[in-house]
Order: sequence, then C-alpha cells, then structure tokens
Amino acid sequence: MPARAPSPARRMPVLRIAGRIVLGVLAAALALQLFFLLRIALMAVVDPQSTTFQRSEFVRLARAEGEFGWSQRWLDYDALSDNLKRAVVASEDDGFFEHNGVEWDAIERAWERNQQAEQRALERHSGRPPRIVGGSTITQQLAKNLLLSGERTLARKGQELVLTFMLEKLLDKRRILEIYLNNVEWGAGVFGAEAAAQHYYRKSASQLTAYEAARLAVMLPNPKRFEKLPNSRYVAGRAQTIAGRMRAVTLP
Repeated sequence: MPARAPSPARRMPVLRIAGRIVLGVLAAALALQLFFLLRIALMAVVDPQSTTFQRSEFVRLARAEGEFGWSQRWLDYDALSDNLKRAVVASEDDGFFEHNGVEWDAIERAWERNQQAEQRALERHSGRPPRIVGGSTITQQLAKNLLLSGERTLARKGQELVLTFMLEKLLDKRRILEIYLNNVEWGAGVFGAEAAAQHYYRKSASQLTAYEAARLAVMLPNPKRFEKLPNSRYVAGRAQTIAGRMRAVTLP
C-alpha cells in the first residue's frame, strides 16, 4: 500500500517548532547587533580597555611562550603626533576623512587582484594558496579587531560591514582614528602608538618625526614580520614614499 501523507494536523506541530527556531535565531541576531551598537555607543566617551584581537593574541602568546612582554598605553588624540596620524592615513587609507567607512572601489580592485593571484597559482600548479590582498579601510580594520574573530567567512565579512557603518554613525573620524592608533598591533605584544614609539624609538608617540612615523606606518600590514626587519631596504624605501604622501593629508 502507498505510504499515507501526514495529515495537516500532524504537520502543524512541526511548522510551529520550525517557526519558533527561526524566530529564536532572528531574536539572537538582533540581540547581538544591539549589543554591538551599545558597545560602540559607549566608546564615544569610554576608552576600550582591550580588543577581541588583543585578547586572542594574549591567549596565543601565553600558549606559545608562557611568559612574554605586553606593552600598551593610551594617548588621547591631541597627544598623538600629527606626523603619525598623517602617516597612517597616507599609508593605510588615504580617503579616510572623506568616505563613509567603506571604499567599494578598493574592495573591487582587491577582489580582482585576488582572483588574478589565484589563477596564477593554478597555472603554476604550486598548490600554495595565493596571498589575500585586502581592501579594508581604517574603520573596517577597527571594526574587525575590536569586536570580531579572525576567521574569514562571508558571514563575518558581512558583520564587519555592519559594525563599520555603526562606527561611522556613532563616532566621529577623530575618535575612530584615536581608538585605532591606540589599539593596532605593531609587533608581538606591542599594541598602540605609544607602545610602538617606545619599543622602536625609545620616545613618546607625541614626539615622532615625520620619517619615524612613516616607518611605523609601513609596518601595519604585517607588524610581526617587519618587527624582525625594521631596517630593511623595503621599509626604508616605502617610508620615504609615505613621508612624501603625508603632505597631502589634512587632519580635522
């Protein structure tokens, strides 16, 4: 005999359960966004004590090395060297003071470069994954490091964009740059501009010269690598380029 289809009465409990699950997931997602929104709103007046990235690095270093150095000290926006602000903007995001947090053209160009790199890797049959080139603005980098994990998924990238727009709406550019410069990594266990200036130059981040600031800006894409090669020819040449671009950066 052919199997009998479940009656409408039997299907109703299943639909109710599925509906409750969907509503629960949506409520949890909404609660998470509200949590992020309140955290960012609080940052308008309260300096963040640590970031998600810093906490993950703390755990990683503790497991790998046991005892390790950790350096970070907050400096207010006006105490940070204008040379460093200009150098980081010139190097990392020269449209920072004009865009709304996302540079769509830069993301598109980065996607195209990644596709080309992947194709070249396939043609060489190297088996090595291509180096991923990003198109992130300073605000996007801050959103990622402040509140998100380091995994690379479409869902995490989408959340990064939501947080980026929250940061841009709730904080002004000065505050975004201030939080970024005080928390960004400049080496293993070296976080923020003041720690970096003391680590590499034995001086405060308020006293950095244009060239010193440019050299620090060069390190940001890969600080752990350049920490081991601070006097490399690449760092020196790239710093000269950034020092030249700094003159075009107007601070608010």
